[in-house]
Amino acid sequence: MITGYGATIVDGAWLTLQLALLSMLLAIVLGLLGAAFRLSPVRWLAWCGDLYATVVRGIPDLVLILLIFYGGQGLLNWVAPQLGYDDYIDLNPFVSGVGTLGFIFGAYLSETFRGAFMAIPKGQGEAGYAYGMSHRQVFFRIQVPQMIRLAIPGFTNNWLVLVKATALISVVGRQDMMFKAKQASDATREPFTYYLAVAGLYLLVTSVSLLLLRLLERRYSVGVKTAEL
Repeated sequence: MITGYGATIVDGAWLTLQLALLSMLLAIVLGLLGAAFRLSPVRWLAWCGDLYATVVRGIPDLVLILLIFYGGQGLLNWVAPQLGYDDYIDLNPFVSGVGTLGFIFGAYLSETFRGAFMAIPKGQGEAGYAYGMSHRQVFFRIQVPQMIRLAIPGFTNNWLVLVKATALISVVGRQDMMFKAKQASDATREPFTYYLAVAGLYLLVTSVSLLLLRLLERRYSVGVKTAEL
């Protein structure tokens, strides 16, 4: 039984949810920037966007987490003395986790957003210009709503993977529910019980997320006819 440790694991679950939400917010920003770079007619910007997406997606998430956390901390402690700051800098695991996961999944979302923008028929934007719309109006009234509708399936998949990837951040000392579950299992020698509870909490978060994202997809699909196969 998880008596005595249930509240601790629930606290860890709340921290995990905060980490996932903030990481996804950062990933959306980086994903949109990455998509803009990759769709840019400026060659060096497109090259930078492709490099970001290719390198980050080609390295395992755990390796990137360790590289960014320990490498970033080492770099800061090497640069700080050069600037006259001699105290040791210890990175906050939560902030580092948000930055790392946001950076990683921003690369995946850049591909999702790029594909969604490319799937929008060019004739719709041209029709907006024919009606006298400005570039800003065409972008926000025609392209963005359709991009959201087209990107939601891929976004949903990335969100689910990100939620599960939060468990990896426990390796750098962040006290999420995986960290709490490990402590409880070590103390009671009942690892199956606590890891099963964590699995149930992850399943609850992902199930609720799927429901909400399905409702969002239905909202942005109003008036869109789907082909009957």
